[in-house]
Amino acid sequence: MTAAAETVAPLSPEEIARRSADAMWATDHASQGLGMEIVSIGPGTATLAMTLTERMCNGFGMGHGGFIFALADSAFAFACNTYDERTVAQHCSVTYLRPGTRGKRLVARAREVSRSGRSGIYDVEVSQDDVVIAQFRGHSRTIGGRITQTDAGGADAPASKKS
Repeated sequence: MTAAAETVAPLSPEEIARRSADAMWATDHASQGLGMEIVSIGPGTATLAMTLTERMCNGFGMGHGGFIFALADSAFAFACNTYDERTVAQHCSVTYLRPGTRGKRLVARAREVSRSGRSGIYDVEVSQDDVVIAQFRGHSRTIGGRITQTDAGGADAPASKKS
C-alpha cells in the first residue's frame, strides 16, 4: 500500500465542529452541572438548552439573570470553538427583555457574526416558548492550541492544557 492510499480524507467543517464540541463537553462541568444540553452544533453555530429550576430563580420567583447569562455564554463558547482552535471570551454583554419562568426550557441559539484573525463576534438569542427573553453578544479571542488532538492512529485525545 502506498502512502497516498493510506491518506485519510480531511474532516468536513461539520465534523470538526462536532468533534470540537465533544472534546469541550467532556470536561465542561459547569454547563453539565446546570443541566445544559447541546441541541445542535455546526461551524460558527451552537444551540444549547436548559430548564430553569427552582434553585435558578431569584427573590421575585423569576429566572436569575446569572443563569440565563450562563446558558448564553455556554452557547457562545461552543459556537466560537467549532473550528478546533482554543477560543475564549474577551468581552460579553447581555440585555434581558423578559423574565425566565421556573420550570420552562430555555434555548440559546448562538451564531457567528464576524470572525477575522484571532477575534470573533457572536450573537446569542435566549428564548422561552419561542419568545426571545435575552440578547447576548460575545467577543471572542483565539488563544492558540487545538481543542482536539489526534494520535497517529487517527483517534481523538483531549488537548493538552496550557497554563
